[in-house]
Amino acid sequence: MNGLLKKSLTTIALLLACAGSRADVVDSLLRAFERNADLQAANRLMRIYSEADLCAPITYGNAASKDSLRMEVWYWTGEYYYARQRYQDAVKLAQRALPLLRASNNHDEEADCLNLLAISHIRLSNYDEAATYAKLCYQLDKQSGDNDRISSSLNTLAGIYMSANQPNEAEQYITKALALTDETKNPQRKAVLLGMASEVYHAMSNDQRALEYADAAYNIEEKLGREDHAKVRMAQKASVLIGLHRYREAQQLLQQVIPAFREKGNQQSLGISCNKMGMTLLSLERPAEALPYFREAAQIFRQLHDTYNELHAQKGIYESLWNTNPDSARTELERFNALKDSLYNTATAQSLARFKAEFDTDELRMENEAERQSKHRVMATALVITVLLLLLAAVIWYAMRRRNRRQNLINQQLSADIQELREKYRQLQVHYDNALVTRPEETGEPETINSADRELMEHIVNTINEQINAGQVDAASVADALNMSPFQLRQRLTAITGETPQSFIQIVRMRRARYLLDNNPELNITQVANLCGYNDTPNFTRAFKKSFGLTPTQYQEKQQDFAK
Repeated sequence: MNGLLKKSLTTIALLLACAGSRADVVDSLLRAFERNADLQAANRLMRIYSEADLCAPITYGNAASKDSLRMEVWYWTGEYYYARQRYQDAVKLAQRALPLLRASNNHDEEADCLNLLAISHIRLSNYDEAATYAKLCYQLDKQSGDNDRISSSLNTLAGIYMSANQPNEAEQYITKALALTDETKNPQRKAVLLGMASEVYHAMSNDQRALEYADAAYNIEEKLGREDHAKVRMAQKASVLIGLHRYREAQQLLQQVIPAFREKGNQQSLGISCNKMGMTLLSLERPAEALPYFREAAQIFRQLHDTYNELHAQKGIYESLWNTNPDSARTELERFNALKDSLYNTATAQSLARFKAEFDTDELRMENEAERQSKHRVMATALVITVLLLLLAAVIWYAMRRRNRRQNLINQQLSADIQELREKYRQLQVHYDNALVTRPEETGEPETINSADRELMEHIVNTINEQINAGQVDAASVADALNMSPFQLRQRLTAITGETPQSFIQIVRMRRARYLLDNNPELNITQVANLCGYNDTPNFTRAFKKSFGLTPTQYQEKQQDFAK
């Protein structure tokens, strides 16, 4: 399991894209499951979540206990509801899953559930509760020694203090998280943390530094090809540009991201961006144009129960009305003050201050304990090191011999497997060629392509298949192998088939995939993907579904049904 802040925003976009019917199905299946921990409903729910890339594929058998089913279904449905921005539902499910996760003694999964509760309460503006769960999550992640998990927990803590309007406190957490992620070499995590750092320093009015972090985060997302994430970084950059009084640049960025967020159904990012666009237009002295953006943002955050961001939208509404409609502006100001009082109350401020003191004390205690344990370990090591050296000398020869023997067996088996797969490539090659270039004498139909073009097509198909077998294929390398320029290849192939080189390569790969699925039921999806030149099974699954309307697994099941 991974906490939501530990996941790609792509998952959220995918779930929101199919919000209507799928949401009804999930709600219905959950009700069926609740009646008696129904196994069939549990497996259907997990299939939905895995197809949306929320979790790995999971199928439960009859041996699964009801507590185990409830633990997994409640937790993952909580993650699903969070992704669909149903934060109150996410909290309810996570709270039910937490005791079962604790009983399972899997600290990583428990930490993920605590993280889900923390970030859900942030969205609901319950900062004291968010801080409580975030602290417990951080303690478990710290015990795990996994710097990637620790940096994610610290990012959550920074988010809590940012939402509570305490950026100076948030800075210490994000600084420590960035230092850890430099060690883990995780670019996705680095981009998220840089984005948070940009928001922190923007809130501290250090906009030049905030701009550097925003640009760095955007560059990582662009390099990784994560377009949805890059749009979020652009929105963060727009905030900084507003702080630097570069309003025209901010407006241009927001004009790009707002339609994208509407299209994806990402309400949270849309509402935040509408608030920023309203601020930009107010700064350009265009209050009439700013007002609709603030009203849209207020409506979104009211539906999401996000008091923090609704507060900013409400402030924009009364400022937009102030000079043109003072009576309406005063009404909106009263609502703003009511929201402000409910958000930044004394209890919340005291709770966060107490949490910070407890956190700092715990950190100091853990560091002191680590130092004492380190001294004890040094003394113990000095007493036993001689014995260890003697034992090491006695076993090293035997261990090396056993390891070499085992490695030789592994290498032999691996070589045999590779040889078998290569032989299968050669045996099936003629089928791939015939699937794309059928000779007229084999069909009895009149020839519609001249011999020179047919010969060229056979060369193209053979070259594509050879490059797929080698593990790397693209239009440029195919053209190079045929002693043609990419332009010449495109011109000839389009004239003959009506397809571009890249689309024709995809046709070859997909027909190879379908042939393998039809004739080699012993191959699993990952093996078929590899045989078709894909190193990433999810990418293969998406390409296959786009071509044939079914996932590879669904296609296999359909073929099996036909065979019965």
